[in-house]
Amino acid sequence: MKLPYQAIVLLSLSFVFISPNCVNLIQEHEVIKLNILQKNDSKFSNFLGVNAFEWDFLDNSNRNIDNKKLKNMKSFGGFRHYMDWERIETKKGQYYFNPTQSGSFNYDAVYEACSKNNISILACLKTIPTWMIETYPKTERDNENVAAPYGLNRSDPASYIDQAKAGFQFTARYGSNKNIDTSLIFFDRHQLNTINNKPIVGLGYVQYIECNNEVDRTWKGPKAHQSPEEYAANLSAFYDGDKGRLGKGVGIKTADPTMQVVMSGLGMSGPEYVIGMIEWCRKHRGVKADGSVNLCFDVINYHFYNNNASFGKDNATTGSAPELSPAAKQAEDFVAMSKKYANNIPVWITESGYDINSGSIQRAPQIGDKTALITQADWMLRSSLLYARHGLKASFYYMLDDAASNQPGRFATSGFIDGYHKRPVTDYFLQTKDLIGKYHYEQTINRNPIVDVYALSNKKMYIVFIPEDKNSKATYELSLPGSRSAKINYLVAGSDKMLTENVTVKSGKLKINVTETPVFVEKLN
Repeated sequence: MKLPYQAIVLLSLSFVFISPNCVNLIQEHEVIKLNILQKNDSKFSNFLGVNAFEWDFLDNSNRNIDNKKLKNMKSFGGFRHYMDWERIETKKGQYYFNPTQSGSFNYDAVYEACSKNNISILACLKTIPTWMIETYPKTERDNENVAAPYGLNRSDPASYIDQAKAGFQFTARYGSNKNIDTSLIFFDRHQLNTINNKPIVGLGYVQYIECNNEVDRTWKGPKAHQSPEEYAANLSAFYDGDKGRLGKGVGIKTADPTMQVVMSGLGMSGPEYVIGMIEWCRKHRGVKADGSVNLCFDVINYHFYNNNASFGKDNATTGSAPELSPAAKQAEDFVAMSKKYANNIPVWITESGYDINSGSIQRAPQIGDKTALITQADWMLRSSLLYARHGLKASFYYMLDDAASNQPGRFATSGFIDGYHKRPVTDYFLQTKDLIGKYHYEQTINRNPIVDVYALSNKKMYIVFIPEDKNSKATYELSLPGSRSAKINYLVAGSDKMLTENVTVKSGKLKINVTETPVFVEKLN
């Protein structure tokens, strides 16, 4: 049979090949300081998340799961649900989930399918509904305006009570708390003989909820931008009804103390934005008995697209291999900030990715005989490996479908699928999830090429690749002391399964042909 190009040079390990063009790796880019990298207890499937919508699961009726779509979604470890507030509260004070009043979507079916297939859910409650938009002057109406009616004090948590009530209703239904006062739960008593004629609580499908998206959006002006202090006030209401001061039926923790509240992914801001939020919490929420700040979020969250922009600037002209971009520095800065100021709570990245259109300034280019689709696949998977290596706890990518196929605009062609057809990046995610989804990052033992070690109980997996963008090839001698045999796993575009080869280990050493596509080596005995 005709094999994909990335398998051809890797099928045999019986020879040694060193390219004359083998590069001096990462000397000027992601210089991995092996002594500072820490073991990461987050399983690797947490780094294989995708941004998507409810219709990416449902058939044309919006009521039932489309099994072809679900098969594609099984490639991912996490689903960040772009959930417009309008869907669940089209009319103020009336909350519908199955079906939603806007679009008649069956959220129960979507979340149940995720739960049954081990796809963790991050529900991102974003934008504002029409009835709130209409409180703004006609010249300032936008569904991404701040989540409070026009004219209210944005520094007062009470201004965000409507959003916090919607969060309570969502969490009561999809969280894990079955012991909720059902008098607080909205259901339409006039719709007899339907699923809505009784309150439903504690379905247990969702563990994470995010309070809005990119609230630091300066590009839409003051009507849509929140300062760190304003967003902290917003979060305080959303988190626990401003420590219960806003009354019953308000806030996520009021409905389910175990639900984890994720702060909005930051679109342009760095760790200093979160420090401003923390200082607001110190002043207005106080400190706990252990002296730590009483925060109103459980997870820190930011967005970052790996490209050739100068650090801290938005002057990109092309996408960049993750190791050659500021991605590692940005991750380390957020993790260090959390450790110093935020009780060391988890840090996630919930948007990242690459376009495939050659006109995009966020493109993954063709490199040698590698198409843009293969480069996208390499760089996305290597991004996940980088995030795990540098201390993040989860990553999600933008997004399942192209925003505008065949268009050169930034973020227009970042998708994982074309209709029902998977792109190579989706194949890579599925194959890696199946192989090491339950493993966690343990250490990096070599930086040229990168050799990451992942562990699951007493099992070890070595992930080896060249962190460059030149279609580089080389050999690497992997030390496997005490082992007589190993299994090599190769990523294959166009397949649900990796290509595997059992090999003999001689004197505890294994010579591996490596490229810029990760290869996975497992000790057998």
